[in-house]
Amino acid sequence: MGTGHYFWAIFYFTSLCSASLANNAKINFREKEKKVLDQILGAGKYDARIRPSGINGTDGPAIVRINLFVRSIMTISDIKMEYSVQLTFREQWTDERLKFDDIQGRLKYLTLTEANRVWMPDLFFSNEKEGHFHNIIMPNVYIRIFPNGSVLYSIRISLTLACPMNLKLYPLDRQICSLRMASYGWTTNDLVFLWKEGDPVQVVKNLHLPRFTLEKFLTDYCNSKTNTGEYSCLKVDLLFKREFSYYLIQIYIPCCMLVIVSWVSFWLDQGAVPARVSLGVTTLLTMATQTSGINASLPPVSYTKAIDVWTGVCLTFVFGALLEFALVNYASRSDMHKENMKKKRRDLEQASLDAASDLLDTDSNATFAMKPLVRHPGDPLALEKLRQCEVHMQPPKRPSCCKTWLSKFPTRSKRIDVISRITFPLVFALFNLVYWSTYLFREEDDE
Repeated sequence: MGTGHYFWAIFYFTSLCSASLANNAKINFREKEKKVLDQILGAGKYDARIRPSGINGTDGPAIVRINLFVRSIMTISDIKMEYSVQLTFREQWTDERLKFDDIQGRLKYLTLTEANRVWMPDLFFSNEKEGHFHNIIMPNVYIRIFPNGSVLYSIRISLTLACPMNLKLYPLDRQICSLRMASYGWTTNDLVFLWKEGDPVQVVKNLHLPRFTLEKFLTDYCNSKTNTGEYSCLKVDLLFKREFSYYLIQIYIPCCMLVIVSWVSFWLDQGAVPARVSLGVTTLLTMATQTSGINASLPPVSYTKAIDVWTGVCLTFVFGALLEFALVNYASRSDMHKENMKKKRRDLEQASLDAASDLLDTDSNATFAMKPLVRHPGDPLALEKLRQCEVHMQPPKRPSCCKTWLSKFPTRSKRIDVISRITFPLVFALFNLVYWSTYLFREEDDE
């Protein structure tokens, strides 16, 4: 009896081990995946040239949902009006021909790396200039087929996209760069692109741009109609704000310093011609070089930019300081000429007085006719003398404070320098007030 029980125990244990080995041999998921792929994609069973049916197997358009993950934004070029972006692009749609048995939930999805094995949407980037795939170490692409026939296509790509810019407020501007995706051959009767519900666009958290800040992004639809039909289109608008601190340090402050340096000539002596000329010419050439460098980094446009107004006015102030010295030099030579003429006139008067005194001394016996002291009422000479007396009897006008202050500087050249010391800074300060209030308020309005 004991031997029988021992035999049945060994037999039961052996059966369990055999069943366990059989189950392990049955659950070979890699082999199962191969069989499923051969079953759904085998020759004569699936035609990648035929698009999937519509929702619930209807004859409506195939629905493809799109979502993006922006990995990096490399460059934003003002000259070429383009930007470069690297992103993970994903498409998802349902193809009921690819349904398969998931083995009670144990086979979650099938993975493919060859996109030509299944039907693919004919999506293209309409504003693309250049683009390439990533193939290191292996092609960065995969296709997942889920048991319900849902297909997920994911690929990493780098694109250079056109970005038309409005530079009227440069460098106080904001730019909107778009990413447009559309169907090339399928009309909306056959294919419709939709943004994935929830969060269709994600951006890497540590995104860093040297001269811009990505403020926000907006998703929208941009279906286009042509003479061949209507085509589905999606777009995402990236709103970039230009970092002003770089331009403040590199452009605005140096230009202000050049303008202020040009005013130093107003405080130099008017006789220091080499110093004043070299200072004016040097600042003018430096300002012109600065303007040329700024324009070299921007595209030639037909309208005036904010930076053009700034550099143009600064260049005008520097040129005005050089012209001011030319005016001072002319006034100084004119003052010297007048002084010489006055000196000659004084010498001539002194010589005539000396000659008259000598004549009186030699001709002491000469007689002079005495003119009558009383004139007739109608005498014109008497009336003229009377008017002169009335003019001299009028009370003198009180001089203005400006004339009193300018009278401290006897020469015209010195007065021009003194007036320039006050006028140039005041006008430049007024220009700054108008400039910054205008363009900063326009920036807020555009925002």
